Amino acid sequence: MYIVGLTGGIGSGKTTVAKMFETLGIPVYYADTEAKQLMHTNTHIKNALIKQFGKEVYQDGMLNRAYLAEIVFHDKEKLVVLNSIVHPEVRKHFEQWTAKQQAVFVLKENAILFESDDAKNCHATLVVTAPIETRITRVIARDNTTAEAVKARINNQWDDSKKIERADFVIHNTNLTETIKQVKDTYQKIILRIK
Repeated sequence: MYIVGLTGGIGSGKTTVAKMFETLGIPVYYADTEAKQLMHTNTHIKNALIKQFGKEVYQDGMLNRAYLAEIVFHDKEKLVVLNSIVHPEVRKHFEQWTAKQQAVFVLKENAILFESDDAKNCHATLVVTAPIETRITRVIARDNTTAEAVKARINNQWDDSKKIERADFVIHNTNLTETIKQVKDTYQKIILRIK
């Protein structure tokens, strides 16, 4: 199966772009969503998180996201530990999911595709970008948060320019009509590359 890794900084609109590909018949694996799900259901992940971060990481059997976020957003080493627990299980889950797909290619949406070195598991990569101000405004509206909190999350991710230089394809998501056109163009380019 031909795998295209889809990434972009927080608020860039990578989910919007992913949904556009879905309308073209391309299955999308949402790594962040699946990771959150696995953190609730995967026994290996649960045991490892409790061992590393304490039993407070789960409350009534549910992941205490606020508690975990508070730890990892202020300590890069703890974030590395968290990722080393979750990512291998997500990778296994993705492989099982991919085996069931029938499309000409699949998209793997991953916010930290390059940071986690997951790009090496993809045949091609696609980066979605948008101006920083636009991204901050989108995330404030979506998550009911502050500009400072969004900037802190942006600072935990690679800069767009660093992602773009590693990407096979780039979509600039500022205008919806233009983005739809870019998605269709990119779809055609990927099909040509596969052939």
